[in-house]
Amino acid sequence: MYKFGKAVVRLRLPILILALVLLIPAWLGMQATRINYDMLTYLPADIETMKGQDILMDEFGKGAFSFIVAEGMEDKDVSALRQRIQQVPHVDSAVWYDSIADLSIPKELLPDKLRDVFVDGDATMIAVFFDTSSSADETIDAITEIRGLCGKQCFVSGISALVTDLKNLCEREEPIYVGIAVLCALIAMELLTDSWLVPLVFLAGIGITILYNMGTNVFFGQISYITKALAAVLQLAVTMDYSIFLWHAYCARRKENPSREEAMALAIRDTVVSVAGSALTTIAGFLALCFMSYTMGADIGLVMAKGCLLGVLGSVTILPALILRLDKPLTAAMHRSLIPDLGGVSAWITNHFRVFLIAFAVILIPATIGYFRTPVYYDFTQIFSGDSVEGMNAEDTQFLTAKKKLEEHFGVATTHMILCDADLPGKDAEAMTQRIEKLDGVTTVLSLNSLVGADIPVEFLPESVTKMLRSGDWQLMLINSEYAVSTDGVNRQIDAINGILKEYDPNGMLIGEAPCTKDLIEITDKDFTVVSWVSIGFVFLIILLTLRSASLPVILVAVIEFAVFINLGIPYYTHFTMPFIAPICISTIQLGSTVDYAILTTTHYKELRRTNDKRQAVTEALRYAMPSVLVSALSFFAATFGVGLYSDIDLISSMCNLLARGAIVSMFSVLLVLPALLMLLDGVIGKTTLGMKKQLQSI
Repeated sequence: MYKFGKAVVRLRLPILILALVLLIPAWLGMQATRINYDMLTYLPADIETMKGQDILMDEFGKGAFSFIVAEGMEDKDVSALRQRIQQVPHVDSAVWYDSIADLSIPKELLPDKLRDVFVDGDATMIAVFFDTSSSADETIDAITEIRGLCGKQCFVSGISALVTDLKNLCEREEPIYVGIAVLCALIAMELLTDSWLVPLVFLAGIGITILYNMGTNVFFGQISYITKALAAVLQLAVTMDYSIFLWHAYCARRKENPSREEAMALAIRDTVVSVAGSALTTIAGFLALCFMSYTMGADIGLVMAKGCLLGVLGSVTILPALILRLDKPLTAAMHRSLIPDLGGVSAWITNHFRVFLIAFAVILIPATIGYFRTPVYYDFTQIFSGDSVEGMNAEDTQFLTAKKKLEEHFGVATTHMILCDADLPGKDAEAMTQRIEKLDGVTTVLSLNSLVGADIPVEFLPESVTKMLRSGDWQLMLINSEYAVSTDGVNRQIDAINGILKEYDPNGMLIGEAPCTKDLIEITDKDFTVVSWVSIGFVFLIILLTLRSASLPVILVAVIEFAVFINLGIPYYTHFTMPFIAPICISTIQLGSTVDYAILTTTHYKELRRTNDKRQAVTEALRYAMPSVLVSALSFFAATFGVGLYSDIDLISSMCNLLARGAIVSMFSVLLVLPALLMLLDGVIGKTTLGMKKQLQSI
């Protein structure tokens, strides 16, 4: 590593030039990376609901659909609007009652079923089907154009309308996220480092690697909006340590070597050796997300693992080149550290270790209860729920207004779709429809047979309608439900509909947002357990190899998991419901990113234990590690907390708030609980750590 450091120092100018040149393709790659706003597309492709979506697209040419509620419009105007909507690019079909019956027929003379589907007082509903998926760019463009056609009397509902609003809000907020994270991190570093200028250099170096990370996402084809929103903030938070360590190592070596080049070469060597374990645990935490069946985990995990790796590389190449280039102004801007000597604090903590052991045992019980009862939601419409909606622009939440109108007039909270055999006998299809209509929460069922009845040939319907509901080997039925997505009521309803469907057509499929969400609930419940154990296993193995101890991995993982339990247990007691993806991600990210604090403290405890008794070794190790832990945790907190406060998107806000709180809880856990456990288990550690038993015997 020393030779590598010498090479970096020698080539520092070409490194800086290359770093700046590479920003061009990185920027172009970032612009070319598609952002996916539909979280249901990350479900496994082999489950029935996703297979059904593929059939719907392949056989019917339909992906997304939406209901448009029009209030106070005359029939001729609604008909004209439907025809204009029909002409919008990527609209496969727009269906109103004039698609089935002539406008000359008064609404009052329409069959009850038909009237109930399309008419409620002065309100009427148009069903729109698109030939692209819910989150496709073409669908979003179509929704935007339809909203332009509709005016203030019409309201466009559906998951695609939600995605459109979400995209608009994300694109406006994301630059502000980065700005807030940078500003807060800068303030924290100005207070916690020993130079007024060096935080700006850190941010420049990290900013370059963040752009590299975002630009190389083009090789994935697309990333989720969550990944895009959090990647820069998280990379800043988790890789700041590497820059701080290089600076401290350089300052220490500078005191020993008159040559700044030699000092930097040694500092690079020290940094690579020291941050290797830290980076490995962080990367392992992110990669654990790739073990989720719900592939959103891999989306976040791969991007963040790549960002962490790029952060390490940047801290030992780009940052050293910047520091050497700016050595004189950086030195001139040095000031006394604002963090005082913490020897007295560390001694007090060690002397009161029994108090912290008792606190650990007492807090662990409610933390565990809260952790396993963490309240989560799966309904994506709740991403704009809560107090944030009150102060938001109505333009940002048009889909919420449309959703309320749809529920108010037609009792529709969600819509399911049945794909069944096109050759299913009419009497069987009618019997199945009648049984489904009688289920609790079902408002209407729209199918070929429900429109004409069992005794009238389907051929009596216009071709445009039959084409919409029958294609090749399949026929399509729409079921409107008054139950909201992810509720117990809709999940029982889905089970009941599936039971009836399989009686008449064993190969039939029930698809739609609610069935997909039900699958999502079942899949992510398992994913949470899998990811937690995989991340613990990865981190345990890394600590085992790093510290060469059978007991220390258990102790260190227990300390950080204790902090994770507290962090994710708090929402249970505060009655705060978080998005389902948050606990899965936070549990592994917090473990991987903050176990470094414990590794740093324990490494020095091991070294000091060779020549000191356990009390002195723990005290001095804590004294040494405390400033680094404080700087790291507070920088992490600063980079995420401001974004959590600002964001109007509940999913982003919740994730950032949990990350910020997790950093602080982990900090206190390492500074208070870890020393207590080292004091209590010193004898066990000595017997189970390679080479340590002989060292203890010689003291």
